[in-house]
Amino acid sequence: MNAFTQPAPAQWFLIQTKPRQEARAEEHLLRQRFECYRPLQPNNEARRGAEPALFPGYLFIRMAAQDNWYPIRSTRGVTRVVSFGTSPCPVPDALVEQIRLRLAKPCAPVSFVQGEAVRVKAGTSELQAIFLCDDGQERAVILLNLLQRQQRVSLPKQQLARLVAHAC
Repeated sequence: MNAFTQPAPAQWFLIQTKPRQEARAEEHLLRQRFECYRPLQPNNEARRGAEPALFPGYLFIRMAAQDNWYPIRSTRGVTRVVSFGTSPCPVPDALVEQIRLRLAKPCAPVSFVQGEAVRVKAGTSELQAIFLCDDGQERAVILLNLLQRQQRVSLPKQQLARLVAHAC
């Protein structure tokens, strides 16, 4: 490299991790002084450090394209660098910044109108119900059709969603 050659700017790349080892891969990459970003799903109920990854099995790493990729490939928890052909594929900085901004901005609490059809999220299943009223700040009363009868049920608002979801 001569005096006129500028080093290549750092870019974001995508790393595929071993199943459920995103945190381990991130920890070991950070120890090697790589800049990493592992977006986490905001989850108020999860214990600290137990938030699920927004993109399970992947994390972002920032480095120059011509840097040595060998230390990354041999890092614990890392499966491979996401590539097209033989060269790693950069992720636009704007995309990573957009993810950061969206995760930093909390969603406004959803408010429902009496009589509005809502979706009830219960584990892996979903039911349709009618919103009746708020039951305090954290709970709602709904009408749920159970065994051919409408039943009044009070449940946490976080289990309710609009039938047509709106982005935050």
